[in-house]
Amino acid sequence: MLRDDFAVFILTHGRADNVVTADTLKRQKYSGKLYFIIDNEDDTAELYREKFGAENVIMFDKAAAVARADTMDNICEHRAILYARNESWRIAKELGLKYFLMLDDDYKDILIRWPEGTKLKGKSMVGPQLDGLFEAMLTFLDASGAAMVALAQGGDMIGGVNGGGYKMGLKRKCMNSMFCRTDTPVEFRGTMNEDVTTYTTLGSRGVLFFTFMRCQVTQIQTQSLSGGMTEAYKESGTYTKSFYSVMSMPSCVEIGKMGGSHQRTHHQINWDCCVPKILNQKYRKEKNDAEYRLE
Repeated sequence: MLRDDFAVFILTHGRADNVVTADTLKRQKYSGKLYFIIDNEDDTAELYREKFGAENVIMFDKAAAVARADTMDNICEHRAILYARNESWRIAKELGLKYFLMLDDDYKDILIRWPEGTKLKGKSMVGPQLDGLFEAMLTFLDASGAAMVALAQGGDMIGGVNGGGYKMGLKRKCMNSMFCRTDTPVEFRGTMNEDVTTYTTLGSRGVLFFTFMRCQVTQIQTQSLSGGMTEAYKESGTYTKSFYSVMSMPSCVEIGKMGGSHQRTHHQINWDCCVPKILNQKYRKEKNDAEYRLE
């Protein structure tokens, strides 16, 4: 059984009959606490309670969350995960938790990845392996001093063994699977692309965010599920979504193209201009006491 001061939060809306992440955690034998975070404008709230137990469904006040949030726009449209993300710290505190993991509701697998020859292999983490991964990520969160840490996504593995992502071991981003401390809240901003906007904006100020590249979450194809943010994305595509991060960090985020034969608009980050570099301690130059003395 996982530590008692930790829980997984699945942030979800309108998908009570198809919370893919819950099925995945059950199949992979996650043993810890699990809560479903919904808002009071969700018409399927009772179905969530019937299916997962009323004690495991936490509802927050959407109007109050909207009033507290910086959406970065004047659009009267609040179909956004932004509010659930920001409310998660308040909810975790009320539940008496020290740590929590924010997950979206569309993950079909949690994998460990390793090189085998020229191939990048993967295998589902089950039972003690999955619990052990979550424990290790919490240890990393504390030891690194990061605001949040995350597992990789499928896109981070492009290029396989020889791709830049896997070889890096760590990336300075943090998306989707966010391990958090209750006593160090992070304020997300923007109706869309709130995760990218947050780790680039706060990252530019020296706040640490990391993605661990040896394990990953695998998501259902974008916009293939109804509910959640799907309808909002379908209406404006990724063009509008990407511009929130450009507005916040024009010094390092721009609009580009992503994909092969069927390209789509997507943000591009110039990391050289985004975050302060972290240098290995071996490059530290020590000074003797005399150099520190005032004349």
